[in-house]
Amino acid sequence: MSSEPPATLTVYQPLADQLALGRVIVQYKAENLRILPAFGPAALDVSPRIGHIHVTVDGGPWRWADASNEPVIIVGMKAGPHTILVELVDPTHKTITQQSISFIVPAVNTSHH
Repeated sequence: MSSEPPATLTVYQPLADQLALGRVIVQYKAENLRILPAFGPAALDVSPRIGHIHVTVDGGPWRWADASNEPVIIVGMKAGPHTILVELVDPTHKTITQQSISFIVPAVNTSHH
């Protein structure tokens, strides 16, 4: 795999209109790596290279793996500042690269006039 260009990750900020509705939709793009649900040491030999992402919210003690290659959607986050870490990882869960985004979920006004 040394002949392949390095894998890169771009994580995009969630859109304000979605945040206002209480939805955090995180889109990302991996280049020079295919996001696939293949795991374990044998998958390291696949070319072009494959992997998946790990997602951590607000520096929490847990994270989850995602191999769907779809946007990450989180609902029910409390109003206030948040940070999401997205890690691009190989099939053995070793981090290749990572990117964090920070944003503010606005308070939702639920009063009716």
